[in-house]
Amino acid sequence: MEPEPLYNLLQVPGRVDPPPGETLSQGEKKTFLPPTSRKDPKFEELQKVLMEWINAELLPEHIVVRSLEEDIFDGLILHHLFQKLTGVKLDVEEIALTAASQRRKLAVVLEAAGQSLQVEELQAKWSVESIFNKDLLATLHLLVALAKHFQPELSLPTNVKVEVIIMESTKSGLKSEMAVEELTECGTDKDQPSKDVFDELFKLTPEKVNAVKEAIVNFVNQKLDRLGLSVQNLDTQFADGVILLLLIGQLEGFFLHLKEFYLTPKSPAEMLHNVTLALELLKDEGLLNHPVSPEAPTHASGGWSWGEEMGD
Repeated sequence: MEPEPLYNLLQVPGRVDPPPGETLSQGEKKTFLPPTSRKDPKFEELQKVLMEWINAELLPEHIVVRSLEEDIFDGLILHHLFQKLTGVKLDVEEIALTAASQRRKLAVVLEAAGQSLQVEELQAKWSVESIFNKDLLATLHLLVALAKHFQPELSLPTNVKVEVIIMESTKSGLKSEMAVEELTECGTDKDQPSKDVFDELFKLTPEKVNAVKEAIVNFVNQKLDRLGLSVQNLDTQFADGVILLLLIGQLEGFFLHLKEFYLTPKSPAEMLHNVTLALELLKDEGLLNHPVSPEAPTHASGGWSWGEEMGD
């Protein structure tokens, strides 16, 4: 059913029949996008940003998304994207050729996504049925939720709202009404490019910098005291990643097995392994909001400092 005839039909007052190809059981509601909403610049920008994000994530796999409506519905792209974001291998066939197998695959992927997002099926603004039927609104709600959860630093257009038509089958016939669907929240100060507090701090006097470093050392030592460890020099004792890994474990309440990292690293490669693992843990826990090079985990080259994040 083309959007334009459907939109015109829904503007007809009084009793109307469902559009050809659309069946609504009594009490059922469906939401449609009128052409004017599809052409909204912010709505189009949101789709563009999400497509660029997906394509960047799946570039190593040579997967390219050109249409969210046409490329997402069968679960193939979502399957690859979810595995890339989480590292979780799903027990589902790689290639699904029939509609039934595609629907089954999509159901597995959406169930896993819901668990990661901690969204119950009844609360989700998407479903297997809506995604499989190429519902653009449902697809956008899902992708926005994935992006916000797994890549919060992604700059999504703020305050994206579109007018939609809600169509309901009642005892007296087909009823339609206009509503506003919110896809992204209103912008706040945190959405604006923020100044790095350490960049600003380093512009001040050395006395103030040293006072902050002393406060961070005291904070770290309080957390590491139960392990019988202490830190005196921020510039050197975090370079091999050992103290950082132990601190993350204490703050987040989990145990790192000694097989996972080098407790006494003897080479730059072992140090780099530790730091890389620490950054991955921070990202998984949602504490790392800016990309950081593991070769330079402190403030000097990433626009981020462990002290700033851990200070929260």
